[in-house]
Amino acid sequence: MAIVEVKVPQLSESVAEATMLQWKKKVGDAVAIDEILIEIETDKVVLEVPAPVGGVLAELVVAGGGTVGADQVIARIDTEGKAGVVAPTPVASAAPLATTSTPVTLDGGAMAGVPMPSADKLMADNRLAPGSVAGTGRDGRVTKGDVLGAIVTTAITSVAPSTIRTGAPAVSLPKVSVSVKPPELGDRPEQRVPMSRLRARVAERLLQSQSTNAILTTFNEINMAPVMEMRKKFQDAFSKEHGVKIGFMSFFVKAAVHALKKFPMLNASVDGNDIVYHGFFDVGIAVGSPRGLVVPILRNADQMSFADIEKKIAEYGQKAKDGKLGIEEMTGGTFSISNGGTFGSMLSTPIINPPQSAILGVHATKDRAVVEDGQIVVRPMNYLAMSYDHRIIDGREAVLGLVAMKEALEDPSRLLFDI
Repeated sequence: MAIVEVKVPQLSESVAEATMLQWKKKVGDAVAIDEILIEIETDKVVLEVPAPVGGVLAELVVAGGGTVGADQVIARIDTEGKAGVVAPTPVASAAPLATTSTPVTLDGGAMAGVPMPSADKLMADNRLAPGSVAGTGRDGRVTKGDVLGAIVTTAITSVAPSTIRTGAPAVSLPKVSVSVKPPELGDRPEQRVPMSRLRARVAERLLQSQSTNAILTTFNEINMAPVMEMRKKFQDAFSKEHGVKIGFMSFFVKAAVHALKKFPMLNASVDGNDIVYHGFFDVGIAVGSPRGLVVPILRNADQMSFADIEKKIAEYGQKAKDGKLGIEEMTGGTFSISNGGTFGSMLSTPIINPPQSAILGVHATKDRAVVEDGQIVVRPMNYLAMSYDHRIIDGREAVLGLVAMKEALEDPSRLLFDI
């Protein structure tokens, strides 16, 4: 019998641990080399773990839902085994589990009542007996929220009659009986689902941005008619030549880079007490995915053509949908663009993506009544919003930067001559 270990792939330097998702194979199943065994979710991306060799899955060292680190052994494959027949693995070769107090089902059995790693630690810290907390997570697993709810309920039901001292005579409070049975929801069901690592990381970074940046937003309105006319005029020839349609995002990227060149502070970032001016233009494009918000980067956007931008955005969109974006594709960035108009947003105040100092919010283009030369006319208008870090970017640079974008979009020929 030849046993080969399956290990967690290398994680990025900023990622200490990852969460195992659902195993795609169970013990005794035949596996082919490079066949995907499981996906591992970090706070940035979802990584696939392929089988390093072909054979039979002999052992699952860490169950789905477990927390693991880089290079940790998570399974073993018998290269000489037969499907459905699993030889016992010597105890000496077994690796320690990621969380030794969490039971692991090696046969793909039910996980009902098994606590998640964070819930397991919380139960141990509060001396809650195994099996004393009902699970509401996937497959009936106990989540951290379940444990917190049990702790609160225990604290309420065990409280003794108390007194309140306010300088006046003590007032005795009667003991209140609280039922631990949850109320009947009837036709109003609810479901508690733990945050994915990606969602938790997005929440953390947005709170970080709000608490560390002095965020201010400036607005302007754009007449999109010139861009729409140019797009319509060259759409067929462009699609035939490059195999991709002209989207509005390539115009916004080009206009943003045009403004960043004029006002370098918009492309800078804060590092402690230093301001870092970037001599390159890496533009992040906010993309919604089934697992949460991701911001892949257009590297050296100033050197990209309209076709290059459209192809890259289409590629990133598909990868985000499939959960295939790599860490290197989302690392860095000096400026970001968020297009809420795709979903019909009329106006919003985008949040800066740290450590960047500015972000452009694009919205839906709608026909609106505007005044031109004293006459009321109908034009396709778009409201742009740029949020910026007021610690290093003054209102002058922010407003003039957005005006530069407006001028470039209302007269796209400016982009050809960089004026």
